[in-house]
Amino acid sequence: MDFLDGLNPRQREAVEHTEGPLLVLAGAGSGKTRVITHRIAHLVSAHKVPGWAILAVTFTNKAAGEMRERVRSLVPGEPRDAPTVSTFHSFCVRLLRREGAALAQIRPGFTPQFTIYDDDDQISILRAVYKQLGLDDKFMQHRAALSRISHAKSHKQSPAEMARAATDPTTTRLAVIYERYEARLHESNALDFDDLLLEAVRLLANDAPTQERINRRYEFLMVDEYQDTNRSQYDLMRLLTGDRHNVAVVGDEDQSIYGWRGANIRNILDFERDFPGATIIRLEQNYRSTKNILEAASAVVAHNTERIGKWLWTESGEGDRITLYEAPDAENEALWIADKIEAHMARNPEEHVAVLYRTNAQSRQIEEALRRYGRKYIVVGGFSFYQRAEIKDVIAYLRVLLSPQDTISLLRIINTPARGIGRTTIEQIEQYALTHELALWTALERMLEERLFPARAEAALTEFHRMIKELADGIETRPPAETLNAVLDRSGYRKMLEAEGNEEAASRMANLDELLNAAADAAERGESLRDFLDHAALVSDADSVDDRAPVSLLTMHNAKGLEFPVVFIAGMEEGLFPHSRSINSGDVMQMEEERRLCYVGMTRARKKLYLSWARYRRRFGAGQPEASIRSRFLKEVPATLIENVRGDQGHVDLYAERHMVRETAQRNLYTGKTYNSVDAIQQFFAGGAPKPVAPPKTVVPVAPGAPVKKKKFGPGSTIEHAKYGHGTVLRLEGTGEDTKVTVSFPGHGLKKLIAKYAGIKVE
Repeated sequence: MDFLDGLNPRQREAVEHTEGPLLVLAGAGSGKTRVITHRIAHLVSAHKVPGWAILAVTFTNKAAGEMRERVRSLVPGEPRDAPTVSTFHSFCVRLLRREGAALAQIRPGFTPQFTIYDDDDQISILRAVYKQLGLDDKFMQHRAALSRISHAKSHKQSPAEMARAATDPTTTRLAVIYERYEARLHESNALDFDDLLLEAVRLLANDAPTQERINRRYEFLMVDEYQDTNRSQYDLMRLLTGDRHNVAVVGDEDQSIYGWRGANIRNILDFERDFPGATIIRLEQNYRSTKNILEAASAVVAHNTERIGKWLWTESGEGDRITLYEAPDAENEALWIADKIEAHMARNPEEHVAVLYRTNAQSRQIEEALRRYGRKYIVVGGFSFYQRAEIKDVIAYLRVLLSPQDTISLLRIINTPARGIGRTTIEQIEQYALTHELALWTALERMLEERLFPARAEAALTEFHRMIKELADGIETRPPAETLNAVLDRSGYRKMLEAEGNEEAASRMANLDELLNAAADAAERGESLRDFLDHAALVSDADSVDDRAPVSLLTMHNAKGLEFPVVFIAGMEEGLFPHSRSINSGDVMQMEEERRLCYVGMTRARKKLYLSWARYRRRFGAGQPEASIRSRFLKEVPATLIENVRGDQGHVDLYAERHMVRETAQRNLYTGKTYNSVDAIQQFFAGGAPKPVAPPKTVVPVAPGAPVKKKKFGPGSTIEHAKYGHGTVLRLEGTGEDTKVTVSFPGHGLKKLIAKYAGIKVE
């Protein structure tokens, strides 16, 4: 096979490059994965480089899996001879498992049998530390503290260094929390995600024989998404390249959007400085989007100064102009998006649509709008499979069997299912462990030996201890699925779900059956139980994204690396996008990252791009919507590329409008037209305006729960609502307590209310 066939000139140049450092600036949709995989195949076939001498690293399991499959199809052969294609974290886990004995000489207390703690485990540690220090989350939210600790780790700042650099009481106290957090990790023989990188770097930097052995093994290194690397990943790359400098990095400075979690854009901007004589190749031909979409995105990101520079182009046609919708409020924006999705899906049922937004909170109104249409959708960033409670419970059992010192997992399972070990007993064990500076499992064993528990608690704990010891016996040699099955039976977990006997319990059991399937698959791949748990710990939200779903709702950060025929970007307002944190920081770099995020969002679209903003939006739970200013990024898109659509302030609820049209058999998709008068709206319901109804002189409140009497309350009646003010009743549906009332409120559009809950007054 000719691995250069079908490549454009720049792609071909990148694939043919062999010796020395290479920077491939790969614009969005320019075929970077094709370049990486074909370069690997070219090295193996044309230059006779052994597959095992090539290492390619990227960021997500999904990306690594796709790349691995492509390489396998291009370069078939025995798995042991295949190139290593991995995420950074997975590579570090394998390195520490295999070479960890050397690290134990450098970092006392380290063992290769460590447990990997995910975000939830880390939060559990912080809760325990807060409790120990007499703090609550009013001091600082747990996730905010975890983010600060992660930032310190990614910049190689120890707790002592944080304390010395502190200029305020909050940071001083955070340094103490950081120190206690680290102590808890060490006590549990656990590493968090930052530690996986840090300890791998520590090993290679301080153990020359190990580094020399790894350098001899991997002659060629390729790094994908290089713009997203942090300090630890950069150090790891330098240590892996050794003296050869046969490193090829592929990235796009215009897609560097993870500065908030430690990514350093300087890594890609300074590549030539770090590797003198490096070859730079720009991939600027886009194979994804239309010309208008590319022109708009490029025009926005061109306002940044921290970039090497490139301009995407395509041989595709101009395509549709970008639709910019100016909504009167956030509810209308969501309904307009849902309406447009309905129109697209009616014309092209197989076409996939994505709605992107800056913050997760924005999904609520969009979800409500889609539900009103009965449109199914998925929200990316919810609970992944491995984050479900029943999965985490059983995984915790497996982790304790392999490492009883894992305190967080032990606390999760010690009374799950309930086995008579109460909160008071658990607190006694925790206090004993703290007083004697012991791990929780060691404290439990010692307290059982010393007979320190009441008889009932002692019996329950003795049985629990025996169960764990028996299940752990021979665990390294048993297939993962066999151990998992034994845990479900011996622990009583399966029996507990069967006893509940409801639909939710059946769903949870189905999830556990799927976990058994995953364990069986792992065994077929020759993986041990520890390998299986490593995989479960390293799965991220990005790995569960299904870009084939008909309608996907996701943040722009989660959309990185995906593409869709139709894309909506909602909430293009100052303070929302760009985010208020970036605006208020006064940091030019933060604002440039927001602009890069906009560029990423826009370039997810292949055929059609919609942008929208709302003139009024309720913020922070405020009672009244606040006026908005449209995003500066909208002003940076050339006006010639935009089709402006404006929603009227006195808009009609688009869902109601669509259904009014259907009922009167009028063929009309929403075109921006609005119906401001009551007469005009009622023509859709009844085919003509009703005769004027003289309002009664008295105001009769409709008591909650009371049935609606149509002789006093019906179409044409004027009512008053506490939130929306005066309105005209257009329609009643149902009878009695379930009566639904459709009302036109000037300035608020149509609202459908349930009479018994509405608290309305008939005038």
